[in-house]
Amino acid sequence: MVVKRPELRKITPRIWELFWEEEPSSSLRNNRISIKNWLENQYHSELLEIRQGYQTISIVWKNEGPEDFYTSFPEYFNSEDLKPQTWEIPVCYGENFGKDLDQLCTEKAISKENLIQIHSQSEYVLEFYGFLPGFMYLSGLHPDLISARKSIPDRKVEAGSVAIGGKQTGIYPLESPGGWHVIGKTPIQIFDKDQNPPVNPQPGDFVRFYPISEEEFDELSASSKTLGQS
Repeated sequence: MVVKRPELRKITPRIWELFWEEEPSSSLRNNRISIKNWLENQYHSELLEIRQGYQTISIVWKNEGPEDFYTSFPEYFNSEDLKPQTWEIPVCYGENFGKDLDQLCTEKAISKENLIQIHSQSEYVLEFYGFLPGFMYLSGLHPDLISARKSIPDRKVEAGSVAIGGKQTGIYPLESPGGWHVIGKTPIQIFDKDQNPPVNPQPGDFVRFYPISEEEFDELSASSKTLGQS
């Protein structure tokens, strides 16, 4: 699938946005990630921040954006250069860690075992980070598990909580308020501010979850490992 060139929107002289009209897809994702990588290589010293969305790249320049930006913009980006990794993340579902699991099972009219099986047997794609530092937006959620966000967010969601929100699943890297349905928790640290980079998985990488017991959770918690740390 050929992805059209994104539209350039200059919000301010320093804040720009690239926007795609196409619906989110794997082709658009690969194109978006390739352009983000190109931006970081081409304009490394001039960039203050880049953020991705499903159909956008937001760019914040240190000064005014370059005048020749769109003329130097390649017509084609080769996504074959992308080399996605697969990350396997342990999750203790339910019990003391998934406070919304039982309610979600009731709403979906499925058993706890079935929900855990569906969630842990799917393969997800890291679309981008957002909301919180290290918060992974993961696409690929099974249609049977799609659930609207809570109308009233929780005041506190623990770090490591694995949750479902809309068509996505994700992991809260830090304790924070949140409106997603928490179904479990991982003992593995996702975000480490003292590490460079603070997160290891990159947009376009694959993520799989696998169930663990409370005993295994406690053992892994004691090791204080960060995802990707050997």
